[in-house]
Amino acid sequence: MKSSIATIFFASLVLLFSCSGPKENDNSSSSLPILGNKYVNEFEIEGKIVKDTVYHKIAEFSFINQEGKEVNNATVEGKVYVADFFFTTCPTICPIMKTQMLRVYEKFKHEPNFMILSHTLDPEHDTPELLKDYAAKIGVEDDKTWNFLSGDQEKIFEIGQTSYLTTAMSDKNEPGGILHSGAFVLVDQQGRIRGVYDGTKEEQVNRLMKDIPKLLK
Repeated sequence: MKSSIATIFFASLVLLFSCSGPKENDNSSSSLPILGNKYVNEFEIEGKIVKDTVYHKIAEFSFINQEGKEVNNATVEGKVYVADFFFTTCPTICPIMKTQMLRVYEKFKHEPNFMILSHTLDPEHDTPELLKDYAAKIGVEDDKTWNFLSGDQEKIFEIGQTSYLTTAMSDKNEPGGILHSGAFVLVDQQGRIRGVYDGTKEEQVNRLMKDIPKLLK
């Protein structure tokens, strides 16, 4: 039942982006939607009511990468990045996700204002040392672009669900004991979600790779 709910939730996010997404020939950043809840903040300046739209943003975080370095909001400040959630012993979608994310990495690894944050959902097993070996095995040269993050499991679950709006939780009935989606979440320089893509589908990742340069301009 939980798998079905997670699938429906993820599919609805992808559908939302698809329906309100970029026009085929529009390469501007404004062509990408800003996803998540928003509200209008009203305040008075010199007797005039001013309205300001406040968008959903990624909350503060602090995790440790495969080199044992702290990675936090300051690390990605002013950068475009893609986030996902996985674990190294995942027997289902994770190998497909990493194959697809490698395509993203190879295309943008020399772009100084782009990063990838892959959060392990099993930090007890996936230590920084193990993640470093894992990164090397799949062909990731260093942590300049692609960071594999470990930390407190509950905090990783929380930021996945409340900030990146994806599925990330323990579930003993799931393969590997963890329930998660295959979402690749595109985040802009201001920490706002600009796209959600199915990281298990090549055509979705192709669209992600077309959208990233729109934010890098």
